[in-house]
Amino acid sequence: MYLTKEEEKIFDGEHGWAYEISMKILVRLGDLFGATQLIPIKSAHISGVSYKTMGDSVDFLDALVRAGGKAQAPATLNPSSFDLEYLVKKVPWEYREGQLRIINLYKKMGFESTLTCTPYYISKPRRGWHLAWSESSAVMYANTVLRSWTNREGGPSALAAALIGKTPNYGMHQAENRQPNILIKVESNPVNETEFGALGIHIGKFLKEKIPLFTGLSSYTKEDLKQLGAGMATTGMTSMFHYDELPQKRDLETVSVEPKDLKNTIENLSTISEAPNLIFIGCPHCSLKEIQNAAEYLKGKKVKTGTELWICISGHVKGKAKKYVDIIEKAGGHVLCDTCPIVAWTKNLGIDTVMTNSAKAAYYAPTYNEVGVTLAPLRQCIDKACFT
Repeated sequence: MYLTKEEEKIFDGEHGWAYEISMKILVRLGDLFGATQLIPIKSAHISGVSYKTMGDSVDFLDALVRAGGKAQAPATLNPSSFDLEYLVKKVPWEYREGQLRIINLYKKMGFESTLTCTPYYISKPRRGWHLAWSESSAVMYANTVLRSWTNREGGPSALAAALIGKTPNYGMHQAENRQPNILIKVESNPVNETEFGALGIHIGKFLKEKIPLFTGLSSYTKEDLKQLGAGMATTGMTSMFHYDELPQKRDLETVSVEPKDLKNTIENLSTISEAPNLIFIGCPHCSLKEIQNAAEYLKGKKVKTGTELWICISGHVKGKAKKYVDIIEKAGGHVLCDTCPIVAWTKNLGIDTVMTNSAKAAYYAPTYNEVGVTLAPLRQCIDKACFT
């Protein structure tokens, strides 16, 4: 891979170890995928922030800080293992200390402690911008809805890209690799966000890295597309999809999706029928519109005693949604920033049954949280959370 003279100096350690090791990570990645050069990025987004998933293996972050590493591009962080208002009071002090240490190490390197999986609600990348993002659902949304350009980075490569301000030019950074190569014929338009997520889960299992073009999607919101992309990224490795265009090639492999496929997927993701301890909304983190919808469904209702209702959003969205937050909290729900139950210590809180409208959360929760799950649309989740 070609390096400029300045990049060679970084590679050779002339700017310090933090930048040297970051450059070597990027060069190794570029060589592996046949990149010819590095290109500047407008932002990086880092996964691997939760203490629950990282544990005490933060020596690399500590070493980067000690070596003077600073982000050379705007850089944001994925959710942590608790919020700083509600769940923080319920976790052991050693978990709190471990999590805050991770966040503080990132802060020392100049990362924004956004702690959200939807950084595009805070600062929306423009069409054609090159990014280095490692949250799979955000990668799907950026490439597909926003028409920005990012590969599905791993945590270390996104971190390295943030410190260098560049990423290898391969994959989704090249126009020829962004074209659809499989046609998905949706025989009946999904009717809610849960069905869109289930559609993603269903087709992600056989897509591998293929880029699908959907036909038959006649009605959808950006929130529906968010759930569709999150589902695909959960069970597959693709980084984008197409949905608002006609196929340019006539010989594309074609797969049909029938209503029964979505019904079966939702049933397979729903592992329990009993009443849930936790109703969880916000995977990926809610948009302003989604929290507005939740508030409207909660007007005049009360959350059942012994039932937790968590609605997860970024601090940025919460700041714009005060009137909706007030309605939700008056009803007995909790609007949580900075976290997600999938990477939180839900087992320690006595939660063993969960209801959610997110197909992604329903897929991961049984493994990550050892809970039973029911998957259902938002209105049904709210109704279940409340007294009749």
